[in-house]
Amino acid sequence: MNTTALTDSSRNMIEVTGEGTVAAAPDRALITLGAITEKASLSEAQTENAGAVSSILQSLFQLGIPKEKVQTVQYGIEIQYNYKEGVQTFRGYKVTHLLRVTADKIEQTGGIVDTAVRHGANTVSGIQFTSAHPEAYYNQALTMAVHSSRQKAATLAKAMGVALHPTPVRIQEASQSIEPRPYQMASFAAAAATPIQPGELNISAVVKAYYSYS
Repeated sequence: MNTTALTDSSRNMIEVTGEGTVAAAPDRALITLGAITEKASLSEAQTENAGAVSSILQSLFQLGIPKEKVQTVQYGIEIQYNYKEGVQTFRGYKVTHLLRVTADKIEQTGGIVDTAVRHGANTVSGIQFTSAHPEAYYNQALTMAVHSSRQKAATLAKAMGVALHPTPVRIQEASQSIEPRPYQMASFAAAAATPIQPGELNISAVVKAYYSYS
């Protein structure tokens, strides 16, 4: 418990920190997947990778994913080497093209992954679950944080034997946390449909409040 009693020129005050956390069911999934291609020839690597990504995109669009919900988040070309007994030998090129797919219906997550894999995706680097409208949950957490600060101040005032003024003199938002929940893929390729469990989001708020007492 972070609490401090202090005195200024006009009044006695108690400084407290209040926390609040709300559990929310996620309603949006962010899926990062794509194709990684390695070839001795750069042009061959680019061509094969472009074909795989094009196939992935078409399969997603046919699945009903809007084009604006799919975007490239990484594209890169790397030179690959073999190392043996301290000697570097050129192996080829690696082309990486990753897409981020936003699914507004999280029950589609497993189907999106499976469809992409069937049409050329050989990497699924991550799935994150989040809320399309986190503000309402955060406001609930913020309200809980204010109530928490008041309870702490009342407890401290009672221990000090003083009368607490219930309305804070000053209150400020200290921090907030609305983080997507990551999902670690055990395997991106499976014979059966990939099961996805979104779990819950924890949305938190912290406030610092100053209460006067007499």
